[in-house]
Amino acid sequence: MTPNARCSTLQLAVLAIATIFLGGCVTGISEPRIATVCPPVVEYSREFEARAADELDLLPEGSAIVELLSDFAVMRDQARACE
Repeated sequence: MTPNARCSTLQLAVLAIATIFLGGCVTGISEPRIATVCPPVVEYSREFEARAADELDLLPEGSAIVELLSDFAVMRDQARACE
């Protein structure tokens, strides 16, 4: 091995060791701060909810609207938890 190759190898080894030791100084992963914006949850009256439930009962079984409303209920629960 030539003297220049030995020097390069030594420099790479020192750099690798320094990187390992400096990596041990990290206390945690820094995550970017993102402002949380919670969507508003519209409140419905009991009468309106009862009317919606009656109309839901009139839909045919397997209706796409039933699935959409189920997803909507999950999103409302998530929005409430976000507040």
